[in-house]
Amino acid sequence: MVWLATGLGWTAYGLLYAYQEAGMLAEVGKSYDWTDLLRIRLVGMWGWIPLTVSLFWLSARFTIRRKGAAAQVAWLMAGAIAMVFLRALYIYALDPWVHWYESPPDFWRDVMPTSLQNNLLIAWIVIGLAHAFLYFDRAHAQERLATELQARLTQARLDAISAQLNPHFLFNALNSIAEMVHVDARRADEMLVALSELLRRSLDRSRRQWVCLSEELGLVRQYLVIEKVRLGDRMQVHWHVAEECLDELVPPLLLQPLVENAVVHAIARRLRPGTLRIGAGFNGSAMWLDVEDDGADAIAVIEGHGIGLANTRARLEALYGGAASLEVIPTPSGGTRVSLQLPRAAGRRSVAADGPPASPALQELFQP
Repeated sequence: MVWLATGLGWTAYGLLYAYQEAGMLAEVGKSYDWTDLLRIRLVGMWGWIPLTVSLFWLSARFTIRRKGAAAQVAWLMAGAIAMVFLRALYIYALDPWVHWYESPPDFWRDVMPTSLQNNLLIAWIVIGLAHAFLYFDRAHAQERLATELQARLTQARLDAISAQLNPHFLFNALNSIAEMVHVDARRADEMLVALSELLRRSLDRSRRQWVCLSEELGLVRQYLVIEKVRLGDRMQVHWHVAEECLDELVPPLLLQPLVENAVVHAIARRLRPGTLRIGAGFNGSAMWLDVEDDGADAIAVIEGHGIGLANTRARLEALYGGAASLEVIPTPSGGTRVSLQLPRAAGRRSVAADGPPASPALQELFQP
C-alpha cells in the first residue's frame, strides 16, 4: 500500500512538472518533444519511490519524540544524507540515457553538489510528511484505545452496580418469604415458586445490556406477584403502558428496583390499602417511564431513596450520559413519583441479544 501510494504520488508530480515545463517552453517560443519531457521528468521522479519508502521506514524506526530527540534527529539526518548520495548515484547512472545534463557530468563536481543542494530539503520534507502520518495514526490509535478503555470502564461500573443490585433484591424477597412462613405456609410456598421464576428470568438477562420494555415489565410483574401474596389487598397495581412502547429497548432491571422501592418504603408501610402506578409512553424523541405510589400513610418513611435509586442514577449516567434524566417528585396525595426520561432506542436495535422483538398484547403481559 505504501509503495502504491508513493508511486502514484511521484508519478502525478512528474506529470505536473512536465506539463509546467512544456508551458514555460511554449511561452518563450522554444520547441519541445512530449516524449523527451515525460521521460526526463517521470524517470527522475520514479527514482524517489524507493527512497521515499526508505525514509518512511526510517521515520517509523526513529520517530522524533521528546525523549532522545537529539539521537533521533541525528539518525534521520544520516538517513537524509544517505538518500542524497543514492539519489546522486541514480542520476549519474541514468544520465547517459535520460540526458539530464547537456554534457557528461562529473559525479563529485557536478552531480553530488547539485543533489546535496536540491535533495536534502526534499528528503526532510518526506521525513516531515512521514512524521505527520505517524503522529496522526498514533493519535487515532490512542483515541481508539481511550474509547475502548471508556467502554470497559462503563461495563465495569454496570457490572459493579448489578453485583450490588441482585443481592439487595434477593435479600428483600427472601426476607418477605421468611416473614410469611410463620403466618401462611401455602402462601410462602407460592412466593418461593414465584421467586424461582423471577430469578431465572433475571439471570437470563444479567449479561445483556438492553432488553425490550415488555421483558422488563414482565420481570416487574413477577416481582409484584411475590409482593401481592404478602400484602394482599393492601397493594393495588395500575398499569398505564402504551402498547407501542413495548418493543423499545431499555437497560435490564431498570424498573424493578424503582418498583421495589415504592413497595418497601411506601405501600408496605401503609395502614390502609395503597396503589402503585406504573406507566410508559412516548414524548417526541424520548420515552417516559413513571413509578408512583400513594406514600407511607402515617408510618414514617425511611430516610433516603435506597440502593435502587442510587444504582439507577449511576446506570443512566453510564449508559446515556446527560441524555437521560431521573426525577423524584412528591405528589399531592403525599406519595412519590419517580419519573424517567430516556432517548429513543432506534440506534440500539443491532445490539439486542435475542433478535427482533415481538411484543405480547398488554392484557397478556399483565394478566395474573
